[in-house]
Amino acid sequence: MANIPHNYKQFEQGYRDKALKLFPWICGRCAREFTFSNLRELTVHHIDHDHNNNPNDGSNWELLCLYCHDNEHAKYTEAREYGSSVQAGADLNQEVATSNPFANLREMMNKK
Repeated sequence: MANIPHNYKQFEQGYRDKALKLFPWICGRCAREFTFSNLRELTVHHIDHDHNNNPNDGSNWELLCLYCHDNEHAKYTEAREYGSSVQAGADLNQEVATSNPFANLREMMNKK
């Protein structure tokens, strides 16, 4: 497990700010879109799970909503705790969302 610095909140805010400037405010798994009012529900996930690996190009980050982020960590925890026949974590990787099923929801709801 990576060593988490004592000033984690400040450390996290630095890379979170960078990630929010680099990437669109969309969950990389479920494709939920975020606005300033609900941005607190969008998290930065470290792809390699090392919180000290923060390249400026964002290559170790992906933005995930709270739910997808929890799911991402839970599947690794469950595989470790309960065992798994997974070879090198291959089945633990989930495909990235390519569409947003809610993209036109507001327009559809406004139609009468």
